[in-house]
Amino acid sequence: MEQHQQAPDRDVTEALCEKVRQAAADKTPLHIQGGGTKAFYGRSVEGVALSTREHRGITHYDPVELVITVRAGTPLAQFEAALDRQNQQLACEPPHFGSAATVGGMVATGLSGPRRPWAGAVRDFVLGTRLITWEGKSLRFGGEVMKNVAGYDLSRLMVGAQGTLGVITEVSFKVLPKPAAVHGLRLEMTIEAALERLAEWGRRPMPITAAAYHDGALHLRLEGGESSVAATASQLGGEALGNEFWQDLREHRLAFFDTGADGGDSRPLWRLSLPNNTPPLAIEGEVLYDWAGAQRWVRSDMNPTRLQEEIARAKGHPTCFTPGVAEPFMPLAPTVAKYHKRLKKRLDPHGIFNPGRLYAEL
Repeated sequence: MEQHQQAPDRDVTEALCEKVRQAAADKTPLHIQGGGTKAFYGRSVEGVALSTREHRGITHYDPVELVITVRAGTPLAQFEAALDRQNQQLACEPPHFGSAATVGGMVATGLSGPRRPWAGAVRDFVLGTRLITWEGKSLRFGGEVMKNVAGYDLSRLMVGAQGTLGVITEVSFKVLPKPAAVHGLRLEMTIEAALERLAEWGRRPMPITAAAYHDGALHLRLEGGESSVAATASQLGGEALGNEFWQDLREHRLAFFDTGADGGDSRPLWRLSLPNNTPPLAIEGEVLYDWAGAQRWVRSDMNPTRLQEEIARAKGHPTCFTPGVAEPFMPLAPTVAKYHKRLKKRLDPHGIFNPGRLYAEL
């Protein structure tokens, strides 16, 4: 079995461990940073900067086994380029939001792209992590195969924790082959008709891997075997849609996401996570439907509390993607908050890792 390895760029684990040990001894808060492309996501952090950018390199890649291990400071573009050369991908399509995006930032924020409902989220592709604990120790959790993930899965707990539980230094991922055929479609219809059809198609074996609704049309991406994709495209009809649409949706480059600075929409941008088949909601503002309607982007001046209450009634939760909002995440229920505090206290007793990034009390 041939294995492909790339010499690591640089290993600065010990330097990072020493900085954490010193911060723990002094009880000094640390602001863990990667490329900074997702700094807008979450609350601001006051602390001494701890950058992982120098800790970079692909330490192991076995395309046959569909496993790759990467240091946290590795540019996301470099990581994806290595996969692309082997005709493979990280199927959850994590957004970059800028050329400086790193693998560590991708894992810490846990954001996924248009394919997420059909392929899985970032955490579904994480096999193991190497983490610097509050004591300044570098520990390995999980492994490089699915069967090694047993018991309390601390590796996947790091996904979306935004660096509040430790410093991610290395991650092992499961990767997948790219599809043989890809075809995009644009179908004009109402949002009600689109949601109805998506619910129907979701019960059938159709090769849909992305579904978004905006500007009076349903946008679909079909991926899979050539015959399956061709047959489905012929059955559904509509206009051909290039892959650029999905790249622009993933990276928030569509006109919908333009900000006031460029003459676009200056209203706050909210991400709504909702149950499947949720009908249109009484939300003030412009809406872009993604993930077949389970994820919705909203440009709205609606009072944050009112918006959160409306989404809570629909059994969903909103997150603000625009900097400056005091509490971008929906408040936790008391019971859930209690467990979050216990976990934070257990893994970061001195509160040095990105304090307040998710919630003020954490």
